[in-house]
Parts: sequence; C-alpha cells; structure tokens
Amino acid sequence: MGHGGESRRTQAFDGELGDAVARAQQGDEAAFAVAYRLVQPGLLAYVRGLVGADAEDVMSDAWLEIARDLGRFKGDGAGFRGWTATIARHRALDHLRRQRVRPRASALEQDVLELPAPHSTHDQAMEAMSTEQALALVGGLPRDQAEAVLLRVVVGLDGPAAARVLGKRPGAVRTAAHRGLRRLARQLAADGVTDGAPRTLGEST
Repeated sequence: MGHGGESRRTQAFDGELGDAVARAQQGDEAAFAVAYRLVQPGLLAYVRGLVGADAEDVMSDAWLEIARDLGRFKGDGAGFRGWTATIARHRALDHLRRQRVRPRASALEQDVLELPAPHSTHDQAMEAMSTEQALALVGGLPRDQAEAVLLRVVVGLDGPAAARVLGKRPGAVRTAAHRGLRRLARQLAADGVTDGAPRTLGEST
C-alpha cells in the first residue's frame, strides 16, 4: 500500500479515536473504553520497552491520570495519542526514578507484532521479524533510537508529535528514528529475513 493508503488508514484510525474521545469527555463510558482499546496496546508496548515487566502497573497509573485529566484535553485523535504517550512516558520515568535504575533498551514482545498500527509499511516490516528477532534487534538499539522507533512505529506518532513526547527537536527525533530504522534494515538484510523489509524500513522515515 502506498503512502496515500497509509494516510487514509491513519486518518480513519484517528477519526474513530477522536470521536470516541469527544464522547468520553461528555461522560460516555463506552466511548472511553473504545479510546482505551485503540491506544492501550501501543502505549503498553512502548512503556514495556522502558520499564520491562512493570509496564502493566505503570500503565494503570497512567490511565488513572488520563481519566482524571480527560476533560482538560483539547485536540483530535492524533493529539490524543501524543497526549497519552506523554503521560505514559512521565509515569514510566517516575517509576524508574523510584527504582533507581536507568531506562532499558526497548524490547518488543508478541503483542507488539500483532498491533493494528496505522502505518502498514511498518506492519509489513515488523511482521517479517519473529518475536525473538524483534527483541534482539530493537533491544539492541541505542535508547534514543529505540524510543523514537517505538513512538513512530508502535504508538504511531508523526515526527513532531514524537518530538513533543520526548521533549526534543523534531529534527533530532527524525534523525534518531531514521538511524534506528536503517540499523534494523541492515540487520534484517544481513540475516536474510526478507528482501522487501529492509527497503521498507529504510524508506519509512
């Protein structure tokens, strides 16, 4: 599918999410559940890359904050994904500070490979890797690259939104994501996983 198809898919995803968020802000609990279902898998995978096995607990705290502050949120579906990712990241970093450990290199698990992410080219590339390969490859990236790749591929944020989450300049995040994806592409090519995946990964930025 070309970039136009990806854009339409992303718009449909964010349109559904935006509608759900708007209804949830009016007190519709079923709509809040829809919003949760749409963003939780990606957020959980992202936070798992930072805190490991404690991700479920961290995301429970994050969702309490999201629910509490939902009325203050202003924006569309894409904005909601960025807003929730920022909250999730803050809770993850708070957890790490309490644990007195540094953030780990990101790790992907099977649920990440099954995500209904809005970017189909990324889906195809990720599907080319087994769970073990994803754990080894993404987990081996420098942290800034791993986080940028996870926010772009797993959470589905665009460059500026990912930059806001990380508190960095968009150019720095684009560079980190590009380098991370190129590194993954080279590794996939070296492993002979697929002829198409390395090109797709390298071109996705």
